[in-house]
Amino acid sequence: MAEYWFISAPADPTKQDTVAKLKDKIASKSADYSELFPFSLPDFKIGTLDSLVLLSDDLNKVDATFEGIVGKLSDNLRTLLGDDTDQWRSNLSVNDKSIDQYLRQFQWNTMKYRSDKSLRELADVITQEVNSIDALMKQKMLNYNQVRGQLQGLHRKQVGNLTVRSLNDVVKKEYFVLDSEYLITVLVAVPRNAEKDWFQTYETLTQMIVPRSSQKIAEDDEYGLFTVTLFQRVVDEFTTKCREKKFIVRDFKWDEARMKEEKKQMADTDASEKELWSTVLRLCKTNFGEVFSCWIHIKALRVYVESVLRYGLPPDFQPILIKTKPRQDKKVFDTLIAHYSKLGGAANSSGKTDEHIDENLQILLGDKEYTPFVFYKINLV
Repeated sequence: MAEYWFISAPADPTKQDTVAKLKDKIASKSADYSELFPFSLPDFKIGTLDSLVLLSDDLNKVDATFEGIVGKLSDNLRTLLGDDTDQWRSNLSVNDKSIDQYLRQFQWNTMKYRSDKSLRELADVITQEVNSIDALMKQKMLNYNQVRGQLQGLHRKQVGNLTVRSLNDVVKKEYFVLDSEYLITVLVAVPRNAEKDWFQTYETLTQMIVPRSSQKIAEDDEYGLFTVTLFQRVVDEFTTKCREKKFIVRDFKWDEARMKEEKKQMADTDASEKELWSTVLRLCKTNFGEVFSCWIHIKALRVYVESVLRYGLPPDFQPILIKTKPRQDKKVFDTLIAHYSKLGGAANSSGKTDEHIDENLQILLGDKEYTPFVFYKINLV
């Protein structure tokens, strides 16, 4: 699978030369291992080097957080689309472009993130934007999942065998003795292989059972559902005797108003789930693109900050997106290490070393593996 990397290297001696020399090593006819997409970044307000080191540490944390939010939105989108991989991938877009197109054509959004703001201000603006989207999507997904859970609970009542499922769509009013002071009709689920035994014994399970009152009204693969009419006073005893013979008396009473209410609840919940699904799907698709764009802008800020810290002032470096070809990432990476090995620590384009920058290099890198050039992977979903 192809990988996407952000790198930067000092002008050598010009930015165009930097791109040309690298292209010759990893993206030429003789070295067809990747594709290169150089891009430009504005002349940001830099501030002090100490402030850049602190910002670099913060951007590292923001980067990881944004990557997690991008992944979460992607997972939500996949779930909403029923794990349909083709549909999921086609809905992962950024500014109406595929992820690949967006990365290939990446340029800093100067309209949205103006370069007259400091690097810290830009990072804060982007972070606030993503935090707002994240909070909104958490609430929307919570609301949707609650309704979806209610609907699943209602649907569960409609499935299963006749010992557990809802009987609202099975029974009819004429099956029951209603408005009697003494008599009641109960429903009994009987194993299919015990139906003969049921007809032979149900009248004698207890006293006060109306003879020949049982009729079969439904069946599934495991059970038949039977009515039986008896005196109310013996219902508990009858239920116990049935249990001993593995006949299951259902807890059901004819209540037309309740049944209508349950049917209405199912219809209302189903309609609410569909409406929320449509809304959340739209928001998830849109906000995936927004957060992904913010994440890549944070990556670009990291490239800029580390490039200044590594290569010195004034900024004179070329940021590049590299897309490796399948199974060529190790070859490309090793070639980059060899090609830029002369950079060593924090050399600027004139070959001079800034001792202050060099002291902060390990703080800047944190747990990140050292490379002689600025290097960030873009871990795609």
